[in-house]
Amino acid sequence: MDQYLAIRGVRAMLRRAIHSAGDPEMAEQLQAIDRGLAVFHDSGIDFKEVVDGLDNSILITDANGVVIYINPAYTQNTGITEEDVLGKSIQSLIGPDKLFTGGAVCSVIQNKKGAFRLSTTYKTGTPLVGYVFGTPIFDEAGELRQVVACSLPIVSLSSLREDFEGFLREVNSLRERSVCPAAQPAPGGMLDQYDSLKSIRTLIQRVAATDATILITGESGVGKEVVADEIYRLSARRDKPYVKLNCTSIPAHLLESELFGYEKGSFTGASAKGKIGLFEYANGGTLMLDEIGDMPMDLQVKLLRAIQSQEITRIGGTRPIKLDIRFLALTNADLKKKVAEGSFRQDLYFRLNVIPLSIPPLRERLSDLGKMCGYFIDRFSEKYHYPFRLTQQQLDYMKLYAWPGNIRELENMMEYMVLVSSGIGYIEDNVLKGLLNITEEVHSAALSAPLPQAVHPAAPSLPALDVEQGIDFTQAVADYEKRLLEQAIRCSANLREAGKKLNLNASTVSRKIKQYNIDYWHRRT
Repeated sequence: MDQYLAIRGVRAMLRRAIHSAGDPEMAEQLQAIDRGLAVFHDSGIDFKEVVDGLDNSILITDANGVVIYINPAYTQNTGITEEDVLGKSIQSLIGPDKLFTGGAVCSVIQNKKGAFRLSTTYKTGTPLVGYVFGTPIFDEAGELRQVVACSLPIVSLSSLREDFEGFLREVNSLRERSVCPAAQPAPGGMLDQYDSLKSIRTLIQRVAATDATILITGESGVGKEVVADEIYRLSARRDKPYVKLNCTSIPAHLLESELFGYEKGSFTGASAKGKIGLFEYANGGTLMLDEIGDMPMDLQVKLLRAIQSQEITRIGGTRPIKLDIRFLALTNADLKKKVAEGSFRQDLYFRLNVIPLSIPPLRERLSDLGKMCGYFIDRFSEKYHYPFRLTQQQLDYMKLYAWPGNIRELENMMEYMVLVSSGIGYIEDNVLKGLLNITEEVHSAALSAPLPQAVHPAAPSLPALDVEQGIDFTQAVADYEKRLLEQAIRCSANLREAGKKLNLNASTVSRKIKQYNIDYWHRRT
């Protein structure tokens, strides 16, 4: 840098001398000296070492497009060496069966302004697509002197995204640690409010402080992550990293590098600095693997090895990395069934299922529905500044619904109801009934798995048959079916139970209620 500044200072003095020289011959001699210094300056600047160390591919041409420099990263990323390009015109290197197609240099030379273009190189045998920024360099007279082309492989965009997502995970991890109690567990967590979860809460309190792997199962939306968070909150690792990964949120071909990380240069497009995986981020703390049942088979064996040995090796690496991680696995899938089908490894299932913890669906916890509604209503009333309350009758209506979306569906419904109340503090019963009917219809497939044979209620009496006049057979059957439905509804807690008594599924019962215009709510009361 000192050499660069010194040469720059000498050239400034020369320019002032040239400007004030009265003798043309003297001015020409000074200009010749300045041009010589410029060549020396441009060929031996201190910044060359910096450019040589960049991860980006750098190619420089003169004003005519003759290549005068490429940095080491250019060769590493494309396979193109100095012998391939130095001293050659860029135009002679572009075209079919040559080194390049596309690129930005020719556009910069032609238009005398920066350009952004795609380029493909063919030296490695496999076409490598990159994006190129072309920048013109002008001399003091405003004439084009050089063109600098800076390029990266197109797959580096994925690496940049991964790095950014990793940064966000670190920020979120810090935020979660700041929210979770760091010293002593709070006297009561969210699960303490619900009587239906008493046995689960007791189990959590017994195992949370251990390092045992826990498999948390339950339907989608049932609150598995809430339970995982409570385990972490009560654990001895509550002031350590808590990393969460949804195994379905990342494409299968990226999941391995996300988990294990990789060494620099381990594959095309890999960051030149390498990448830390989630195992290393979670080291010393807790790793939560959501939707574990959907993890690809080839990764299951690697996960099993990591859990058993508490050790991993980065992709492209040879050095084993020791781990100290507590694993929490979550799934809404039937892992035993997946094992039987061959889509989930039995040995991994047994390794994860050290402490099994099953969360019951909301339809089996209706005794807690009032508290849950109150919790979400308070939260959304505060968020939107809308006071709101449910009547006891409305809560009774909600207990008739099967809640296929579980607590997540309940949360969404409470937010909707607070918003549509428009701040008046309540909604009409028919609004809630309509909402439940719509939701029932939307989720009928989830509610309506075929049910086993059930005991039917006593059938309504048949209409008397007038031999002379006869009867409308179709209408008589419809009337009989309607009365049978009404009777089942009156003695059932919900549509699922009514369907079970009639040996029908819930979606069929719901459809026939609408077909016969049965007032479901009044028939229930």
